[in-house]
Parts: sequence; C-alpha cells; structure tokens
Amino acid sequence: MRRLCAFGLLLACYPALLITALWPSPLLFALVAAASYAAEIVAPRVARYLVDLLDKVHLGVTMRFVVREMAALLLVARTAGPDSLWFVGLAIGLFALHGVRAVQTGLAMRFRQMLTTLPVTTHNLDVSALNLPPMPPEFLVNYQDVRLLYLDGLPVLGAAFGAEQAAAGAGTALLLGAASVLALIPYVRRAEPLKDSARVLAVVDRQVREYQPEVILYFSGAKEAAYQARMWLPTLERLPRRALVLLRERGMAQCLEPTALPMVCIPSSADLMGFHALSSARLCLYVANVGKNIHMLRIPGLRSVFIGHGDSDKEASFNPFTRVYDEVWVAGPAGRDRYLRARVGVRDEDIHEVGRPQLQGISTEGPFKQRLPYRTVLYAPTWEGWTDDLFHTSLTTMGPRIVRALLDHTPRLRVIYKSHPLTGHRDRSAARAHRKIISMLEATNLALAKARHPTSGTAGSPITHLVVTGNEPHLYGCFNEADMMISDISSVVAEFLASGKPYAVTNVSGLSEKAFHERYPSTEAGMLLGRDLAGLAAFLDGEDTMACARRKLKAYLIGPDRFSSTVERAFSDS
Repeated sequence: MRRLCAFGLLLACYPALLITALWPSPLLFALVAAASYAAEIVAPRVARYLVDLLDKVHLGVTMRFVVREMAALLLVARTAGPDSLWFVGLAIGLFALHGVRAVQTGLAMRFRQMLTTLPVTTHNLDVSALNLPPMPPEFLVNYQDVRLLYLDGLPVLGAAFGAEQAAAGAGTALLLGAASVLALIPYVRRAEPLKDSARVLAVVDRQVREYQPEVILYFSGAKEAAYQARMWLPTLERLPRRALVLLRERGMAQCLEPTALPMVCIPSSADLMGFHALSSARLCLYVANVGKNIHMLRIPGLRSVFIGHGDSDKEASFNPFTRVYDEVWVAGPAGRDRYLRARVGVRDEDIHEVGRPQLQGISTEGPFKQRLPYRTVLYAPTWEGWTDDLFHTSLTTMGPRIVRALLDHTPRLRVIYKSHPLTGHRDRSAARAHRKIISMLEATNLALAKARHPTSGTAGSPITHLVVTGNEPHLYGCFNEADMMISDISSVVAEFLASGKPYAVTNVSGLSEKAFHERYPSTEAGMLLGRDLAGLAAFLDGEDTMACARRKLKAYLIGPDRFSSTVERAFSDS
C-alpha cells in the first residue's frame, strides 16, 4: 500500500501542477510542487520497480522535472504575461540550467571513466607516484544522481510568488550549477595523466617488484562470492612468506577488507599475462573453479594449487576441472578419498592434506552449557547451486517449516538463521523462502518484545532470534553462539564438526539413510532430516549418542593443520 501511495502521489502531482498553472492558483501550485519534489525523493525508495517503469515509457526523472518547469513557465505566463521580461528571463534561465547540468554530467562521466578504466588498481601498495587525484564530493561525480536537478526548485517555487522571484530563482540556480562545473574541472584535469595506461602499469609493476611476492592468492568472481577468498586472508597473513592477493573484478578489493595483504586488480587478460612483476612468486593458490583461472594458469613458473573454499560432499568438491592444477590441497583424508572415488583425473600423489587453519578459535561449548537458560539452534542452509545437479538446499522444500518447528518448540529455543551469500541467485523460489523465514523471525521477535516474555526458567533473559545476511557475525561466530546446528550438504557441516556439537543434515534428495550416508560421508555423525521433518524431534529432545562418532569424523574430514608446512614443502620442491 505504501508503494502504491507514493507512486500514485508522484503521478498525480504533474497533472495537478498543469491545472494550477493554467487556472492560476499560486498557493496551491506551491503546495503541489513541494509535494512533487517530496514524491520524487520517496517513490524511488519504496517503489523502485514502478518508478523504473516510467523510465521505460519515456517519463524518466529528467522529463518529469522538465514538465514541472513547464508548469512554472505557464503559471508565470498566465500571471505576468508572455511579454514580461521576467518570463523571458525565467525561460532562458531554465534552458541554460539544463545546459549547465549537461556539462557537469559530461565532466563527471569523464572523471569516473578515467578512474574506472585504469588497467590496474591496488590496495596496501604505495602508488603515490601516480599522483591519484582526491575524490571530489559524491554529488559532483555521480552523474546518475539527480540532486542538481533539484536546483530548479528555486525558480519553480519562486513562480508561486511572482515572475520576478521566479526569474531570480532561475538565476541563482544557474550560478550554483555553474559553480559545480567550475569545482569539478580541477579534479578532471588532475586525472588526465591516468589515461596513460603504460605509465600506470609501470608504476604498479615497480611497487610489486619491490615487494617480491612469493605466494599469490588468485580470485575471480561476483561480489557475493567474495567470502571464498576472504576466508583465506588471515591464514595468508600468518604465513612466513610474502603473500599477494590478485583480483580480476573492479571493486572486489573493498569486499575483502580489512586486510594488511597487498591487493592488485588486473581486469584485462592481456595486461595480466604481461605483468612480469609476479615473476618472484612460486606458488599460486586458487579458491574457486572459474573461467578466468585459465589466464593465470598460462603464466609459466608458478605452481598452481587448488585450495577451494571449504571441503564438502558436494560435487563442487571433486570438480573434474580440478585436474588442471599442479596440486590439490584438501582438509583431511575425506577430501583425498572423495577425489579418488570420483575418478575425475586428479592423481593421488597430487593431493595433499593441509587441514582447515580457519577453524582455530571455534568453541566446543555452546551457550546452554555456559548456563544460558535456553538452547540456540543454528539453521544454515546452502544455496540452490548453478545447476539442478547441485541442488542441495533445503530452503524451498523444508526451510520455513524447519524454522516454524523451532519457533514452536517447547521449551523455547533461540534461532540463528544464516543464509548462504548466493541464496536466490538462480532460483526465485529460494529467494521467496529466504524472505519468508526472515519475516517469521522478525515477527516473532516483535511479538516477544511486545509481550516481554521471559525465557523459561529465568526472567530477565529474553530470547532474540538472529538473522544473519551480511558478513557479520562470521559463520564461525555463529558456531560459537549455537548449541546445535541444522544444515544441508555443504562445507558448513564439516566445519561445524570442529565444535564437536550435535548437528542435523537435511535429506533433500529423499535417499535412503544408508545410501545418503554412503554418498555424503560428512553426515555419518549427524541426525538425518527428511522432507517430512522426521527426526527433528529426536534431534532437539533426544539424548546425544553421537559425540564419539563426531570426534572420529572430525579427524577424517578436517585433519590436523599442515597448511604452513605444506607451503614450505612446495617452495622446497620448486
């Protein structure tokens, strides 16, 4: 309803402006004009889809502002007459104002183009020799922004008070627009040298050579997949070898901060293969199988190692593409056995067990054992995968029902819901289930807050359910806050084993229990949940009889931490 009201107000204001101008009613014109400006601000925020439809039918924001200005001209023509010099001044001023905005937009586009088409960008490297210009205020360079359009508010609202005030408003707006152009010109001039791609590459090349990287972490992918590289940064920071992060997509570095590691982004494959400053490196680590890996694999002298972004029983953990790398580093014996069973061309002697160094700091005691009066259950489903062959998510078939059962459980439970960053990327039904779960948890939190319902046993410790959709708290932080977990077939299951706490895995495929455990060994020490949620009650309320099995499975799936020693072995062998 709020969307329709905002959009309706936006549409209604413009005919009303025309009417109040043709049949002059200055006060009413001023009120409608003010309402139209407010609607232009609110509608895109609450009804973006509907406002975008106006763009598609040639009624975009610039056209709407021109219509409002035309109405102001009509009002002045009707009140002061078209022969009035103030009317002529207003018309010239409004026309010139759009010309000034066009110049400002052109300069802003030029400035952004010079910065966003650099052949290489860096973080945590000294590139002061490039004399990068400081960034001007955002409103000066955001050429898609409409804030400068609002300068016409001075002549438009002025028209309600008389022709003289309208013309004066147009003059003031024109001066402010010209000032923004003059303010932007020095920034553009300082950025002009950045058009010299060879110079930019040479400066960065020199800095990377001085750093002399020994280990490269290579990453290419969408921003939603940045977690795949982010999880390895603390491990690389602890290495005794100099490490560098090599990226391929602009803006990705911001998704990986904060880190002290130098980061270099080279979007062009030709520039990458000609970037000889990487010659000091001996080891290149890959966290995902993506198409752009081939550009790095073509560079000679580097030992290529696939380290992945978590071991699991998913098909992604034994992808046939993995055989292109010199070595494959897995967490524990389970990773080795996974490749051998799959027979995808990865030789046993090329597989090395390095553990999961990221799992340090995961607590083996949940908050209930730490004397909280309620238990916390983490629900961490995976995403829908790139193809139906990888469709392991429980969101679409079980997710809302699982969360509802947890919320209705007696005694009360606290629920942490952490979705996969790529949830809904391919399947809209997964996105709908995701939103439904969030709505359920938010509604329950609201009801609990209103009722101020104390938890069973101890007043003053209210339950607040948690929805995690961003980077914080980290997955491992969620592990530490949970007493038990429900998840799908994914690396989350193997990593949760580091906590030693009980877990349940959803059987989305409907396989028999025996076949499911044979196909997905990481589930052997957990409770199996079918689509009918059979097993959930026993998981939540039954006796924990699988503690020993979890300890055994942990050694098999994760293994001891040998990452640093394996890196040193790779250098000694090179």
